[in-house]
Amino acid sequence: MSNFIKPENFSLILPYIELFQQGLIVTVLLAACTVLIGFVLAIVLAVIRMSNFQPFLMLARAFPGLFGFFEYDKQGNKLDSGFAYQLGRFNPFGFLATAYVEVMRSTPVLVQMWVIYYGVFKVFFTIPRFKMLGFISADRFIPCAVTLGLNSAAYLCEIIRSGLQSVDGGQTEAARSLGLKQMQNLRYIVLPQALKNILPAIANEFVVIIKESAVAYTIGVMDIMGAVNAVKSANSIIMEPLIVAAGIYFCLCFPASKVIAYVERRMRRGDVR
Repeated sequence: MSNFIKPENFSLILPYIELFQQGLIVTVLLAACTVLIGFVLAIVLAVIRMSNFQPFLMLARAFPGLFGFFEYDKQGNKLDSGFAYQLGRFNPFGFLATAYVEVMRSTPVLVQMWVIYYGVFKVFFTIPRFKMLGFISADRFIPCAVTLGLNSAAYLCEIIRSGLQSVDGGQTEAARSLGLKQMQNLRYIVLPQALKNILPAIANEFVVIIKESAVAYTIGVMDIMGAVNAVKSANSIIMEPLIVAAGIYFCLCFPASKVIAYVERRMRRGDVR
């Protein structure tokens, strides 16, 4: 296998142009599905992490005779420290959401993909083998999209949470004074403003996902890197198809980053008083 770039080797790639075109479509679809899955899950995770669900404290207030020790000591003084105090304010759903985010952010996406593909979809779920758009293997594409979506959700969760927390708390109080319920306040007051603040970061995550999707070929997804692997196997060349792949990724990511920068400038212009 030649590790040197030879101009004449680029002609060997021409018969595989259709593979690169299909790989481009797969990469874009994979990124779009990943953002969709990740964004929906990230909103749920962010809301859970910001929630104030404290079941032990709720029991203490509902049944003070049985569970009052989570809020008061034996002398009737309100607790401000200790194990019972910490347990009373423990949010199990928030703990699970935080654990999920930390685990997904602290482990390689390639390992996650192999665990989900070989350990989940091969054991617990069976996806029928069929072709989407005539050339995309669903039994490989779907696990890959799910994995990248779950991984992206961990990062988007922090972005969305910071956006929600950036909205002035006084607006929430004003919404309550108008009779809006918590979900109505979140839907009509908080989320629209938070989305405006975090839209550039979410769009940037889309660019990151395009590049991270390159690991999809390791489980047989025929994306751009899958096309590179096909050329390498057939012609024993690697540098030339890698250069072509790098050019395709650049043509996808560079314009997208410029569009993101333009949108961000327009959004900042609207905030100028």
